Amino acid sequence: MKLNILDFLTGIFLMNAMPHLIFGIIRLRFLSLFGFSAMGNLLYALVNIGVAGAIYHYQYDIMSIKHDGILLGALAMFVIYAITGRFFVSLFQGKHEPVLPDYFNNE
Repeated sequence: MKLNILDFLTGIFLMNAMPHLIFGIIRLRFLSLFGFSAMGNLLYALVNIGVAGAIYHYQYDIMSIKHDGILLGALAMFVIYAITGRFFVSLFQGKHEPVLPDYFNNE
């Protein structure tokens, strides 16, 4: 089995988009190419998905995506989470204690 660098880069860009999408939806400050804002993270997730799609199109043609189950499954999860993510965050947010204590709080 031989490593194809374009497949590797497609996977890197596609999976890098997921944390930025999540952090953008839950409005968590996380560094992206466009800064720390939620909108910056959402834009960076879209850029990563676009770059992954462009690399995939260059190598295989975008119409062959229907035969690539791994990539199709990953894109389906992105779409599902982008549509339902804000609802599930609002549904469960605030119903649990933080995992790590806030050591920097002066209360």
